[in-house]
This record gives sequence, structure tokens and C-alpha cells, in this order.
Amino acid sequence: MNKKAIIITGIGIIIGAIGGYLYYHYVGCLSGSCAITSKPLNSTLYGSLLGGLFFNLLIKKEKK
Repeated sequence: MNKKAIIITGIGIIIGAIGGYLYYHYVGCLSGSCAITSKPLNSTLYGSLLGGLFFNLLIKKEKK
């Protein structure tokens, strides 16, 4: 993995974490029984995972 790929994936993780926390803050779970959105840590970690995976898809693979 080259530096550019690591930076792009890292940016995706950061954006996903921010998005996950914002989702918890503005949408959240009123009853507290939701597995992902009941706690800010769960929502933030889930968002960062999805952000990292999504941005990793945008990386063009080098042909050898």
C-alpha cells in the first residue's frame, strides 16, 4: 500500500467518524435499545469503519 492510499483511507476514517457522531447527535436513538446509535462511541466507530471502507474503494489499483 502506498502513501497516497493510506492518506485517502485515513481521510475516509476521519470523515466517517465525524458523520457517525453527527448521526448519533441529530438522529440517535430515543429508546436506548439501538445497538449502534445508543452510544456515541458505537456510532462513531461504526461511521469510521464505513468511511474507511468507502474511501478505500475509491483508490485505483496499480497494474503490474
